[in-house]
Amino acid sequence: MRGARPGSKTRVQVRRVHPDRVEVRSDFVATEEPLEIRLVAGSERRTLAVTMRTPGNDFELAAGFLFAEGIVGDRCEVAQISYCQDPELDSEQQYNVVTVVLRRERLPDLRPVERHFTTTSACGVCGKASLEALRLSGCGPLPPGPQLDPAVLRALPDRLRTAQGLFAATGGLHAAAYFDPAGRLVAVREDVGRHNAMDKLVGWAFLESKLPLHEGIVLVSGRASFELVQKAVLAGLPVFCAVSAPSSLAVEVARAFGVTLIGFLRGDRFNVYSGEGRVRWPSRASASTARA
Repeated sequence: MRGARPGSKTRVQVRRVHPDRVEVRSDFVATEEPLEIRLVAGSERRTLAVTMRTPGNDFELAAGFLFAEGIVGDRCEVAQISYCQDPELDSEQQYNVVTVVLRRERLPDLRPVERHFTTTSACGVCGKASLEALRLSGCGPLPPGPQLDPAVLRALPDRLRTAQGLFAATGGLHAAAYFDPAGRLVAVREDVGRHNAMDKLVGWAFLESKLPLHEGIVLVSGRASFELVQKAVLAGLPVFCAVSAPSSLAVEVARAFGVTLIGFLRGDRFNVYSGEGRVRWPSRASASTARA
């Protein structure tokens, strides 16, 4: 019989140090546990990856990872996603193993994406680490997508924070959120790993047959890394926003594939690193150049 599946937050005892006293109390931290992703096709079975994640939306995480790695491209290719039924595992551990059954007789060639190691939540299960690999995957420049009012963009971080229930409880989770062009929140996913949060969001869209997301905006709670922008390109997202800084390769990927990349989206200001044509600039706005 199965036990209780692991929760997304864990209660711990802490000592809170004040200037004049030490207070012993309980608090919540984000749960971090391994998730093994197994792939099945016909009589063939393979463990594809193990990643450290926050339990919750595990099926979306598995689907998003498989989509990002090019193993599946359409919802109809997946016959079933389930937690493990292996009798050799105890009931609690079964919730840390997800099996994805494909609608094919044999497994695809997994050599380019095999990751038979445990990754940390800070890294996630990273994609192919080169711009050329992304081009070879068949991705082209994204379509025009939405025209965005700067006021809509400025409102997104507050809407994301309001929706981050687990972050409010633990203070230790990344988030990826999908908004429509009017700035309405459609979906948000949280995880101790920023790549996992993005994979969960893309996995949600994949399982709901909503890909590609050509008319939407994604906002992440941290920085814009190459891997995150890569996942956005694969999902067809034309606008990528981050509350922190982008990396140089993230900017390069965004420019190569026509993504509007926005960083330091905080308060009433933000930086646009590529794809500025999707932002409706006020008629009185003027550009100034500052010399270093």
